Amino acid sequence: MNNSTVCLANATVCDGASCVVPEDDFNTTLSVVLSTVLTILLSLVMFSMGCNVEIKKFLGHIKRPWGICVGFLCQFGIMPLTGFVLSVTFDILPIQAVVVLIMGCCPGGTTSNILAYWVDGDMDLSISMTTCSTLLALGMMPLCLLIYTKMWVDSGIIIIPYDKIGISLVALIVPVSIGMFVNHRWPDKAKIILKVGSITGVLLIVLIAVVGGVLYQNAWIIEPKLWVIGTLFPLAGYSLGFFLARIAGQSWHRCRTVALETGMQNTQLCSTIVQLSFTTEELNLIFTFPLIYSIFQLIMAAISVALYVAYKKYYRKNNMELPEGKGNEPVPESSFQKENEGFQPDEKHTPVDQKEKF
Repeated sequence: MNNSTVCLANATVCDGASCVVPEDDFNTTLSVVLSTVLTILLSLVMFSMGCNVEIKKFLGHIKRPWGICVGFLCQFGIMPLTGFVLSVTFDILPIQAVVVLIMGCCPGGTTSNILAYWVDGDMDLSISMTTCSTLLALGMMPLCLLIYTKMWVDSGIIIIPYDKIGISLVALIVPVSIGMFVNHRWPDKAKIILKVGSITGVLLIVLIAVVGGVLYQNAWIIEPKLWVIGTLFPLAGYSLGFFLARIAGQSWHRCRTVALETGMQNTQLCSTIVQLSFTTEELNLIFTFPLIYSIFQLIMAAISVALYVAYKKYYRKNNMELPEGKGNEPVPESSFQKENEGFQPDEKHTPVDQKEKF
């Protein structure tokens, strides 16, 4: 029998109708290229994030760390615990639970800083929280994974690639540190880099979705459980972060800042860690979750910003007491934003009413 009529031309072993064909190298090559490009682009994003940090203001928050401590408790206390509870409640696969936990341990990104500006938050606190959570993730992410995945690891169901996760985190600390130095030495150039980094962050999400769709086609067969978790997780982060900050006695504009920093995770970082740390078979089960989380965290953030802007306009229209002789021109927002005091109607507008009472 002529095996050439049965087997493919590139078969290495032929025995009748049984053939061994070499594995297609295209997906392997594309995976390596994706990992490399993701690392480079994410490094640029983290570098630009560092360019947004003013060392003097950052050190000022370190000396008065109450706000950062509240943010730390939210970021590495509430979020990993929420991820664990959701994973157990919906009974997802252990490997999927690991990715949910990694997402919960990821720091905030530049998007949270932009949103904090839109809701008149404390910009210095937002940037300081993002920077601190990025630096602390180096130790806190492996620690949280060690705590919350113990029951699956001890039973031998999964193995956590701590070495690969650690290398990914260490590699990202360097560009953040360099960015801080650039902003300190060349602040004008740092502003340009920050804009480039913001655009790169958007391109990174698109690249992850497109190339990931080619590489891990089975990953797009998404279980409804993951959609539900991807919806509830950011909502819980925003809500719990806000209420915990309020319980801790933070002002309203700081509560909004902490809420955004808690719920708004660096999904690009999560996707890169997942891509670099897990096998192709595992990625088919988990690759899309960071994208799901990214979609819903942006939708909820957009709704929150829209509600805040509508409330602010309504309040000013109905309650603002305008000074006489100013041509009925409202006080510009920039004066509030420059002081980082946010929109605080109780403090800004009650003195007039109190004078009338007395």
